[in-house]
Amino acid sequence: MENKKLTHVDEKGAARMVDVGDKPESTRTAVAAGKVLMKPETLRLIRENALKKGDALTTARIAGLMAAKRTSELIPLCHPISLTHVDIDFSFDDAESAVLIEASARTTGKTGVEMEALTAVSIAALTIYDMAKAVDRSMCLSEIRLLEKHGGVHGDYMADERL
Repeated sequence: MENKKLTHVDEKGAARMVDVGDKPESTRTAVAAGKVLMKPETLRLIRENALKKGDALTTARIAGLMAAKRTSELIPLCHPISLTHVDIDFSFDDAESAVLIEASARTTGKTGVEMEALTAVSIAALTIYDMAKAVDRSMCLSEIRLLEKHGGVHGDYMADERL
């Protein structure tokens, strides 16, 4: 394993924001995923849009989009970036009794959008929990991770396995 230096820590060990001023602009994309595990009845209510609180997936999509745009306000050392696109998709896994979430983010800039995609997934998952907690407080947010990223000086990344 090569010796990699943490970019958000200076030579004295203090946290710092990375200087991206000299980096070239490029198109950057990232895809993240996660899931919310729940009781089968909760999954059915979400699928049928039958929760008393309303449409969980539409609300979660909007929350995830809003969160992606505000990532730099939530994660202390993230740069504010101009997103050109964010998309959030949901699917159902009946075998695991889960809502699967996948978010993609894109920009043209000097820094990547991994944190924006991960934030979108995280907040979408939390919103699903909030929308359905009246019927199922045992829900579990799980496997939130980066699936892929493209662009920038470090090149592409693809996770070994998809969720």
